Amino acid sequence: MTIRIALAGNPNSGKTTLFNALTGSNQFVGNWPGVTIAKKEGKLKGAKDVLIVDLPGIYSLSPYSLEEVIARDYLADERPDAILNIIDGTNLERNLFLTTQLVEMGIPVVTAVNMMDAVKKLGNRIDFERLSETLACKALGISALSGEGIVEAAEAAIAAAGKPAPTPRHSFSGSVEHTLAHIEEAVLHDLPDNVQRWYAIKLFERDEKIAAKLRVDAATRAHLEEDIRKCETEMDDDSESIITSERYAYIESVIGGCLETKRKGALTVSDRIDLVVTNRFFALPIFAFVMFVVYFVSVTTVGSYATDWANDGVFGKGWELFGARIPGVPVALGEILNSIDCAQWLQSLILDGIVAGVGAVIGFIPQMLILFFFLAFLESCGYMARIAFIMDRIFRKFGMSGKSFIPILIGSGCGVPGIMSSRTIENERDRRMTIMTTTFIPCSAKLPVIALISGALFSGAWWVAPSAYFIGISAIVCSGVVLKKTRLFSGDPAPFVMELPPYRWPAARNVFFSMWERSWSFMKKAGSIILLSTIFVWFASSFGWSNEGFGSVEMQNSLLARVGSAVSWIFAPLGWGEWQPTVAALTGLIAKENVVGTFGILYGFTEVAEDGEEVWAVLQSSFTVVSAYSFLVFNLLCAPCVAAMGAIRREMNSAKWFSVAIAYQCVLAYLVAFCIYQFGKFFTGAGFDFGVAAALGVTAFFLYALFRAPTNPSLEKE
Repeated sequence: MTIRIALAGNPNSGKTTLFNALTGSNQFVGNWPGVTIAKKEGKLKGAKDVLIVDLPGIYSLSPYSLEEVIARDYLADERPDAILNIIDGTNLERNLFLTTQLVEMGIPVVTAVNMMDAVKKLGNRIDFERLSETLACKALGISALSGEGIVEAAEAAIAAAGKPAPTPRHSFSGSVEHTLAHIEEAVLHDLPDNVQRWYAIKLFERDEKIAAKLRVDAATRAHLEEDIRKCETEMDDDSESIITSERYAYIESVIGGCLETKRKGALTVSDRIDLVVTNRFFALPIFAFVMFVVYFVSVTTVGSYATDWANDGVFGKGWELFGARIPGVPVALGEILNSIDCAQWLQSLILDGIVAGVGAVIGFIPQMLILFFFLAFLESCGYMARIAFIMDRIFRKFGMSGKSFIPILIGSGCGVPGIMSSRTIENERDRRMTIMTTTFIPCSAKLPVIALISGALFSGAWWVAPSAYFIGISAIVCSGVVLKKTRLFSGDPAPFVMELPPYRWPAARNVFFSMWERSWSFMKKAGSIILLSTIFVWFASSFGWSNEGFGSVEMQNSLLARVGSAVSWIFAPLGWGEWQPTVAALTGLIAKENVVGTFGILYGFTEVAEDGEEVWAVLQSSFTVVSAYSFLVFNLLCAPCVAAMGAIRREMNSAKWFSVAIAYQCVLAYLVAFCIYQFGKFFTGAGFDFGVAAALGVTAFFLYALFRAPTNPSLEKE
């Protein structure tokens, strides 16, 4: 019989570190039913009959965010055998808020107080025996980072799984307890004693889902409502706020009896660092410098050398090693195919299609590994949470919610989960605006495009890759300002409250695990969507109609060339009106990596590599510096890949709003790229013409939209 242990805790409490330490490589990831939020499960190391279920990081069991709904539904409906609650020992007050709710659910709970090494450094001491007695559940100290105490915590959870959960011992003020007793007597007397309190509190908070689950009839609900209102009148507050205040009052008494502090009021190391990195004047320059370094190292310097090695060696002519020549994949594979007299069309498919297309994308994996390493490090050490805090102050000045930056941070890895995470934004207008703008931030799929343009057309210029990130941020901020001044999106932004975790030196294992997880996801896409796309591009660029009918033709007469030529005039004002870049931009709507893969096929990178030339240099004949940057910006800002567009459609839940979002992204991308090319052309000596005049008109209209007075909120339409 399998024992199921749910791992629950606040974000940044070390829950992921503990999960990885307990399960090791025995993990499997899927999605929670009906949503795309990742569901992680794993077998406990050394115990195949113990399943650890990693619940989303949450602050409470109130159904406000999707994560809280998932966690609560799992605990209430699936009823795991035990809950292993991990809390941050350096912030007991905030973390015990969730603990007090978990122990009310009638499920055995073991509380693992994490970061005990940091607690000891602060000179604090926790009385675990008294904490266990007060909470009515086993409490013990651990350090998930070093592994100290984690085996004991798992064993305690397994032992608790075979025992009935005790009745919660904490109590609230007299008026609240009196009302809860009435609720238990009227509705919950048939339920076990150890779960009555949780349901009573939820009914007191007017939780509609719980009322529906318990099938409380209208007459009983009216009677309960009368009792709740009496309590609210006496306490001079609403029911939810009353419960929150009562919990913190109880937690304060718990901490007072269990925690001894020696440096009360003294600044911690994290506090001292935050005086600088979250400073009103220094925060933004520091953030800009950090992200500049991340992209400079990942794309321009170290990452560029690694990618050049992959493109020139693995997917190029090969290497010279100790006087011997080691051929690259195209050369070696070509020799093998010739030796077995492989059909010419099949050779072309393999070398000019699959190897040239997929290889062009895979060659950028070294840069992605470095970028993912930096992002994982910044997340694990606690700086990413500071970025959200910093950007909240900026976003609110422009009428946007700081909550909008969380999807943007997530979207830097992949746009799909970034879009899905917008569900935590309560205000529908803010949520829709966040969905429309989240994909402006460069995701991992856009990194090969950035690296390609930076390396091949700007000779690895230091500013190109970092500028792509800041163009995305600027597009989001400017869009927020403009859209907030329209009737569709006007109104005050939703408040944003978050906890800043203490700075920690990340565990190398967790950083590399996160880096590999993201990279593996990218490689799986390269082996599926990108592979199929490159086969299609090869076929469409190799076949077409001629005087002899349909068959193999020169590329300039192919199906793809005809389609690209038919629509390329649309992009001529952007500086890249040839059919090849047009087709590359269109295939990027399937997956952004396809831009690079399509170039690999259309410009014959395999043949170039065999001739010993620089793999990407052939692109320089089709772009100027200005048109190359225009192409880059268009692909950064235009509609995202098919998967992200599907997520936008689901989250908008409206064909009209989906169309508005995609149209806005495409139009903005076109206009920005148009202005970049026209102004760039003018400043590089091409002279003043109609295109420059049109760009001035677009700029004037944008400035008007940016600085005009906002719409009167009283005129808003739902």
